[in-house]
Amino acid sequence: MRNIKKGDTAFVLAGKNKGKSGKVLSVYPEKNRALVEGVNFIKKHARKTKDNQQGGIVQKEASINISNLALLCKSCNKPTRVSFTKLADGTKARVCKKCSEMIS
Repeated sequence: MRNIKKGDTAFVLAGKNKGKSGKVLSVYPEKNRALVEGVNFIKKHARKTKDNQQGGIVQKEASINISNLALLCKSCNKPTRVSFTKLADGTKARVCKKCSEMIS
C-alpha cells in the first residue's frame, strides 16, 4: 500500500521544485512516480495537427519520483510521514506521524 494517493496534497522534499506543494493528479505505482499539480514543469514540442492548429512549445507537468514527496497533513499543515492503524471495524487507516490525526 502506498502512502500517497490521488487527491492528496503532496510536498516536494528534493529536486528543482523543493518546497513546492500541490494536489496529486495521478499515481503510477509500477514506475514509483506521481503527477503533482503545479510541480515539475517540462517543455514539450508539439506538432501542428487538426486539433492543435498552432503547435509550438507547450509547457506541461511531468511525473516526479514518490521518494521525493511527502504527504501534507491537513490538520497540522506540515509535511509528514504516514503510519497505518487498524480501526475497530477492521479497516486500515492512514495516520499523521506528527499530530496523530487520521488522514482521509
